[in-house]
Order: sequence, then structure tokens, then C-alpha cells
Amino acid sequence: MTMVASRLAKRLLHYGLHSYGQYYQLVKNGQHPHEFQLMINILTTNETYFFREPKHFEYVQEHLLKKWRGDNFRLWSAASSTGEESYSLAMLLTKNLGMKKWEIFASDINTEVLDVARRGVYLMNRLENMEQDYLDKYCLKGVRSQDGYFRVDEKVRNRVQFDQVNLKSQLPKNLGLFDVIFLRNVLIYFDKETKLDIVRRVISVLKPGGHFFISHAETLHGLTVDLRMIKPSIYQKL
Repeated sequence: MTMVASRLAKRLLHYGLHSYGQYYQLVKNGQHPHEFQLMINILTTNETYFFREPKHFEYVQEHLLKKWRGDNFRLWSAASSTGEESYSLAMLLTKNLGMKKWEIFASDINTEVLDVARRGVYLMNRLENMEQDYLDKYCLKGVRSQDGYFRVDEKVRNRVQFDQVNLKSQLPKNLGLFDVIFLRNVLIYFDKETKLDIVRRVISVLKPGGHFFISHAETLHGLTVDLRMIKPSIYQKL
């Protein structure tokens, strides 16, 4: 609660309000239609980096991509934040599937982080978990005014589609079905009932036999969902 209050304090000051209740009513009454999205952008946490929790990427490569014989491999990064997870997966698919047909859909509720993700420009210190081979093949190091930054190569960026999705609402009708869904570091913020609602909604677009990843800090224990655990944090749809 302290974190929420501190993050919203500037918005109260901006409007000259004296309480968070007044701010809630301002957001709710619709007189400032862009304020709700701004509030969402302020409140959402976006800690991420390239190849975070590397065991997941190893599993995708060794158990899914090397055995892939389908027509079109589809993957959803359902909480993509500033794009590091999505581009890490895109590099992995580029390396392992090459010219085979594949696509990545990446989404977040926060519009500001989606703008960052689409640009694909990051500080060099986001690379501590990236293998040198990926860095050499798929990243362009900045020079002069861009020194200390790098940009994900266009051939990787073009394979990722970013869009806004609220996981607590009805999903877009044109999503299609996915072979793999990453939903990492999201469920830790919700109570059991909300977790169940989100997971059921998300896996409704996962193909039977498809794989579902959560973070190692999360669990689906106690949730009745059509998934079987392969190993902690990795599940397969029944």
C-alpha cells in the first residue's frame, strides 16, 4: 500500500487533490479519459532483463524447438514488459528454427513499456545473461551518442508483434492459438481467485499439448486448471 501511495502522490499534486479517494473518483468519473491508463502505467512493475531464468530458454530449445515438426510455431509472451523476454525468445527461435515459419506475440497492459519494447533499444547492462553468440548475431552496439546502448537487430524485431492486452479482461478475439505461452512474474501480484481467473483465460488460447511457463517464484498449487506439471514452473496443457 505504501508503494501505491508513493507512486500516485505526484498525480494528486498534479490535480491539487488532498486524498487518494478524490483521485479514485477523478479516474472513475471519466472526465480525464487518459488518466486511467496513466495510472496503470505508474502502478505496474516492470523489472526484467534478457534471458531471465535461463532454464526456461534451455527447456524451450532442447525439448520443443529441436523436436518441432509443425507448420507454424506460435509463442505468446503475455507480460512482455519492455520487451527483453520477447526478444530473448525471438533470438532463440531465429537461431533454432531459422527459415521455418514462426511468430511471437508480446503483450502488456502498460503502454509506456510497449513503446520501449517496439523501439528495441536497451542499456548494455541488460546483457549479463546473454551469450556472446546472441550478442554478436542479433544486437547492434551503439556508437557516439548511443554509446552504452544497443539495439535488437531488425530481423529479430520484425518477428515480434507488440500490443496491449489486459489479462483480467476478455482476450482479443483474433489471438488464435499458441504452442507456448510465457506468463512469468505476474501471478505473484494477485490473490488465488484472480490467479485462477487469469490462468484459465490465458490457457484458453494454448493448444492441447502446448507448454505454459510461469516464473520460479510462482506456483499453480491449489488452482484447478487443465495443466499438468512437467517440472516446477513448466506445465503442459491436457
